[in-house]
Amino acid sequence: MARWFNTAGPCNPADHYMLPAMRRLPEVRRLIEQKSYFVVHAPRQVGKTTALLSLARELTTEGRYVAVLVSMELGAAFPRDVGTAELAILQSWQAALEAQLPPELHPPPFPEAPVGSRIATALAAWAKACPKPLVVFLDELDALRDGVLISLLRQLRDGYRNRPEHFPTSLALIGLRDVRDYKAATGEGGTLGTASPFNIKVRSLTLRNFTAEEVVELYAQHTAETGQRFEPEALSRAFELTQGQPWLVNALAKLAVEELAPDKSQPVHRADIERAKALLIERRETHLDSLAERLREPRVRRILEPMLAGLALGDVPEDDLRFVQDLGLVRIAPTGGLEMANPIYREVIPRVLASTAFASLPPQPNTWVRADGHLDKERLMEAFLAFWRQHGQPLLGTAPYHEIAPHLVLMAFLHRVANGGGTLEREYAIGTGRMDLCLRYGPDTLALELKVWRDKEKDPLEEGLAQLDRYLTGPRLDSGWLVIFDRRSEQPPIAERTHSTAATTPSGRHVTVVRA
Repeated sequence: MARWFNTAGPCNPADHYMLPAMRRLPEVRRLIEQKSYFVVHAPRQVGKTTALLSLARELTTEGRYVAVLVSMELGAAFPRDVGTAELAILQSWQAALEAQLPPELHPPPFPEAPVGSRIATALAAWAKACPKPLVVFLDELDALRDGVLISLLRQLRDGYRNRPEHFPTSLALIGLRDVRDYKAATGEGGTLGTASPFNIKVRSLTLRNFTAEEVVELYAQHTAETGQRFEPEALSRAFELTQGQPWLVNALAKLAVEELAPDKSQPVHRADIERAKALLIERRETHLDSLAERLREPRVRRILEPMLAGLALGDVPEDDLRFVQDLGLVRIAPTGGLEMANPIYREVIPRVLASTAFASLPPQPNTWVRADGHLDKERLMEAFLAFWRQHGQPLLGTAPYHEIAPHLVLMAFLHRVANGGGTLEREYAIGTGRMDLCLRYGPDTLALELKVWRDKEKDPLEEGLAQLDRYLTGPRLDSGWLVIFDRRSEQPPIAERTHSTAATTPSGRHVTVVRA
């Protein structure tokens, strides 16, 4: 049976298409040779566990070390009970060691020890009994919280000086974040702020995304085993949409070859990748769902809300910025400035934020599609104005991000339109003062520029017309909507101030201005 694209759990080369596991972590072997303790941190599902589990097997097989990857995750269920957390962790280690090591390399039973020293005692006894230097990779360490986390880090630091005969010769902490960003035992969700109490680390490494060439290499494994090829446009689009995020790269290909183009005699086209993207977003697969759960966290909101509104970040703590980058939600653009990590996240995040407003929409007759299937933009405008006058004010309260509440409600309305046979695309960036939307419905395209008029600011009409002009140049459109949300205080009710007027852009395009 041919291998397949994996989207759940560590990759196994016997079952899954995969790239050389350690290609993206070339420094790790040198750190092990130097008996170092180090950190590997990267967003979820980029291959941390796969890479280090594979390396552990290689090191053990080569014969110089005994190397294992064990998880700390079971201890997370007992954040304030150090003793119970230690026992749960050690129990999970026993099962992992039986699966990873041959019987002759199994450690002796872990000895009894006082609460707060059980992990260190187990590692010390294991290293002492081990016939070769012991290398341990501790996965999911940042799942631990409060006293359990602090206790574990202190035990590792205390044992460090006894390596290599009486403690692991090399050890890695693996998780989402660097040690300094682990939540400390403050009871308030604070962070350690420094590497202490794990100031014995030599390096903090991160795992990069796939390059465009590596996406081609990965997909070529499927072609080699099944004969089904990916068209060049499909390959380039897959990288463009994912920016090499490993889970997304695998998920797009899996949907494309298993559901959308199952006939292996037919190639995978760019259109298949586009449809796979739409399915991923629609289904809210586990990876995307886990990202969505983070959006309401204050540290995440402080970064994403101004990004979505096109505002400057302001005085945001550096720890917040690093935290959102470590989650993989945003990145520093090649040209500078913060941007969403990839186009799929850029589309998913506002869609998730608008989901409550979408669920709250009242029934709306579909009056904006003509009998020939074309979009009737005038009727769509009428429907939106009527909707906004009647339902805009109460629906603003459903939006989780106040600064972009009008944007989210408008997107919810347009999602209902798109669900009848179209798509809704979004563009936004820090400091632009706007959000761009593009509604595609059959052969028709409607471009919208969204602006906000705030207190102590001038009317954004002139700036908005110029920005809409530039936006319309890309898809070569002659018309569009400029939507100005008036968020100034002491304004009349929405029902009274909502209206539309015709306007002309600097280049002479005829557009509609909506004031809402």
